[in-house]
Amino acid sequence: MSIPTRLKSINELHRFNNIAPPNHPLISLIDYSEIKPTPVNNELKWVQEFYTISIKRNVVGKYRYGQESYDFDEGLMTFFSPEQVISVQLIEEDLNSKPSGWILAVHPDFLFGASLATSIKKYLFLNYSVREALFLSEKEEKTIIEILQNMRGEYQTNLDQFSQHIIISQLELLLNYAERFYQRQFLTRKISNHQLVDRLELLLEDYFKSENVFDKGLPTVQFISQSLNLTADYLSTMLKSLTGQTTQQHIHTKLIETAKVKLATTNLSVSEIAYALGFEHSQSFNKLFKSKTNLTPLEFRASFN
Repeated sequence: MSIPTRLKSINELHRFNNIAPPNHPLISLIDYSEIKPTPVNNELKWVQEFYTISIKRNVVGKYRYGQESYDFDEGLMTFFSPEQVISVQLIEEDLNSKPSGWILAVHPDFLFGASLATSIKKYLFLNYSVREALFLSEKEEKTIIEILQNMRGEYQTNLDQFSQHIIISQLELLLNYAERFYQRQFLTRKISNHQLVDRLELLLEDYFKSENVFDKGLPTVQFISQSLNLTADYLSTMLKSLTGQTTQQHIHTKLIETAKVKLATTNLSVSEIAYALGFEHSQSFNKLFKSKTNLTPLEFRASFN
């Protein structure tokens, strides 16, 4: 397994892609058609200490996430936060492709002193994987590119006491548009997303039916998202948009449904049911059950007699 190249600065990103040094040490808008990275065994693998936001067409290479790979030909946006590992497997056909687009790189130090330095964490899509890319309409793509060009024009020609504030304002505008466009994508891709909800329901059902639930413990959001080959943030945001519930809330809903069936149809004690559902302590089960139903497990069972 190859060790990823660590890119600590925007300048190192430029060197990695064999392009001229950046105009600004902490922010750069790179023309995607100009990059010429040097792969090792037809693979590019790196981890970066800054944010990158990309808008691309005819993307070169197959991006990997988990054990699966994905290729994209449409216009798309991808987002990477510091410390994410990125891997691209190049194939022979890539030599004839003509990628286009832009890569915005922003070092966290550029945000120092601005409220966005902290609030940027609320944009969960910055932690999404490549397979959860944002696909744009022509109108949306035009909006994003216009903001990127405004940012580049500012740091290239107008560096003064107002520049940082103006650029950060534009960055925040871009992030807000991206969040809006992701919500649109969740809604316009309802069929595939609802199929994902069905897979989630089946996964939870099988989990609580398995004989060794107590040994495995309660299902975690991380376990569920990995089982569905999604990031935890993407899955929860998508579910919230479609169903009004996060992944954790879906887990609790399925757990309570299963508990109700056991309480109503078996003679198992409350403690036995709690352990069968993965709880280490029955008191925790009782507390969760009451918070969701306004009844204790015994009160719920008594309602059937």
